[in-house]
Amino acid sequence: MKQTIIAVICFLCVSSLYIQAQKINHPSLLYTPQRIQQVKQRMQHEPKLQEAWGDIKKTADEALQKKDFNRLDYLSLAYLMTDNKEYADAIKEILLKTVEAESWGDVEMMARIPAWRSQLGMAHKSFLSAVGYDAAYNVMSSSERKKIAEGLKRLAVEPALGDWLLEPTRIHSLNSMGHNWWTSCVCQGGILALSLQNELPEVKEWVEQLHESLPEWFDFAGDVLQQKAKSFDEAGGMYESLNYANFGIQEALLFRIAWINTHPGQNPGDIPQLAKLPSYFSQVCYPRTGMLHSLNFGDSHKNVSAESSMMLLYALGMKDPTILWYISHVEQGQHRDGFFLNRPMGFLYTPDLSKAPAVPQLPTSQLFADFGWATMRNSWEKNATMLAVKSGHTWNHSHADANSFIVFHKGVDIIKDGGNCWYPNPAYRNYFFQSQAHNVVLFNGEGQPREQQYSGSTLRGYLHHLLDAGNVKYVLANGTGPVSNNFSRNFRHFLWMDNVIYMIDDLKTHKVGRFEWLWHTNGTYKKSGVDVNVTNGNSSVVIRPLYPRLLAKSGFVHDYPEDLYWEEIQAPTEDLKGTETYYSFHLPAEVNRVKGLTAIILKETPNEKDLPQMERREGQDWIGLRIRHKGKVTDLYINQLADGRLMHSNSWIMPDGWMTDAYMFAVSYPEGTEAKDAKDFFICHGSALRRDKETYFSSLAKLFVIQKEEDKKLNLWTDGQPKINASFRSKKKPIRVEVNNKRIPVVYKQSQLSIKLVD
Repeated sequence: MKQTIIAVICFLCVSSLYIQAQKINHPSLLYTPQRIQQVKQRMQHEPKLQEAWGDIKKTADEALQKKDFNRLDYLSLAYLMTDNKEYADAIKEILLKTVEAESWGDVEMMARIPAWRSQLGMAHKSFLSAVGYDAAYNVMSSSERKKIAEGLKRLAVEPALGDWLLEPTRIHSLNSMGHNWWTSCVCQGGILALSLQNELPEVKEWVEQLHESLPEWFDFAGDVLQQKAKSFDEAGGMYESLNYANFGIQEALLFRIAWINTHPGQNPGDIPQLAKLPSYFSQVCYPRTGMLHSLNFGDSHKNVSAESSMMLLYALGMKDPTILWYISHVEQGQHRDGFFLNRPMGFLYTPDLSKAPAVPQLPTSQLFADFGWATMRNSWEKNATMLAVKSGHTWNHSHADANSFIVFHKGVDIIKDGGNCWYPNPAYRNYFFQSQAHNVVLFNGEGQPREQQYSGSTLRGYLHHLLDAGNVKYVLANGTGPVSNNFSRNFRHFLWMDNVIYMIDDLKTHKVGRFEWLWHTNGTYKKSGVDVNVTNGNSSVVIRPLYPRLLAKSGFVHDYPEDLYWEEIQAPTEDLKGTETYYSFHLPAEVNRVKGLTAIILKETPNEKDLPQMERREGQDWIGLRIRHKGKVTDLYINQLADGRLMHSNSWIMPDGWMTDAYMFAVSYPEGTEAKDAKDFFICHGSALRRDKETYFSSLAKLFVIQKEEDKKLNLWTDGQPKINASFRSKKKPIRVEVNNKRIPVVYKQSQLSIKLVD
């Protein structure tokens, strides 16, 4: 009996210790004592932090007088920085009054069937309440804590976690709402639950269920029946647009940090997607003089940045120098929701940027194949040139913009996206979301069907075969699926050679009709003969349509009945404060198959006169160009037989003494020399290139190749098949061979270099 009593007493003691160990030592969510101490130390030698603290304290003092719920984060930080109990008392007063509310639900959401009890507004209130409760916890009585905790559970924790996570009340799934709403509602509700679990032990199980479920959000692979895209690309990033990708990721990371802080010593588990996010956010940004710009495909704005997610990743232990580089380029206050120095999270979580590298150690091109974005740039320096292409899924925040593109040049998105606006405005669904707001090809005035905005594109677009050889870059966009109601072929090739981006459109439709090319420009638009000059400050490009026809030389378009004519179209500006003009180049002829070739010439200065000379050329079954510039000649050939019109016959052409089955190829050589002695080649979808009974390239399957030979070194970039067994001509045995930037053994015999690759 005595032993039993002792055992019971020991068990109760152990249980008590276990329960105590599970309690949270407030504050410990995000505004931790360690963070407060670190920022105080940094303030001693960082004037910008001192200035930011002055702004934060001023906002907190104003909120103190007004008892402003929406500034609970400022009041909380002010209390933890100063130990001034006035701030804590104000927080307590605000929260006690807050929990008297009947509901935090939204009338419109509550009217849905079943009712949506939670939404983004509730998520934000949950975050503020959690921060305030965590900060002022130790000045509250036990009864005040309990009252506030039970009220916040009723107002936010139960609706948020109940709608999005918990049985038997959950109404949402990752398939229906597994984007930024899911992480915002459930993770901010989860942070609030974390803060309340001392008083409400029952919510601890909910918190742990959320922690276990969070990796599912990152891993969601999409579905076929609802045409839902995979959330995260294999190379990092999220399809929703930068704005909503950053928001959704930020909300998830806030919860993860709060969980780690309240579970010291416990393993949070691995989320492998996090490691790829610094590269993703950097690859879709554009460093420039002034504020950092980013790609604004979909529902985003070029001023939006991802410094919030970058800071949180750094706080999680990801000490990637790329993060420091990125944050150092963000201008304070450049967009609405950022973590800037004079805001509490930015003040506490902005890392020391003194060791930020001048440029990131990242490739200059990146393909996000899963959600259909690609970026290519000539440098990571500020105000360089960047080409961005999109051809993926259409739905939700992702617009009807398959095969669209943006060109940043000398600090300006000189060829831009039409943008977006607030969703309730009719201009959003009638213009900004539609194909007309993007740089695409229309057929009989139509782009992607409007219903894709609501139902998604059953057949999505794709990007393929990104190659980056420095001064030569290439990517293929296939936008056929989203416009397959009209098109059987909608391919757009981007071949960037030196200072010219050649855009080749391969188009075929089910019936005869009219094609038109849309151009959204950001600058002064001036037509000069067959060219269009677009200039904005130091940024200037020439748009030069070359096939199927030139632009009509003058405004007397009736004198040029077969050439492209132009139309100026008025559309709302992104801020809805006025209108702007975009341009349509129309082909007068009614056809069902066409090749379009447009040169976008990137000028060094607006007044530059030494531009490439381009001669239109054609022969049997091919069209092309001869380009002369700065002592170099480039011959570009487009195979008219290789566009799907042949079934089993191969597409052989013989232009200028060459013999090839390539869809397209280019050869570059110094002026005054012969093409047969060229060392630089681009081959698009070809299995052989021959001349004078000599093989320059051979592969059993058609490949995409860039070849450069210099200083006895052969550099190759290739894509197209998982197993490659190819040969390349080289007059002399090279001393070094690299394929896709990796050195391989030199296997050379009788002027032929053999290459074997396996994915």
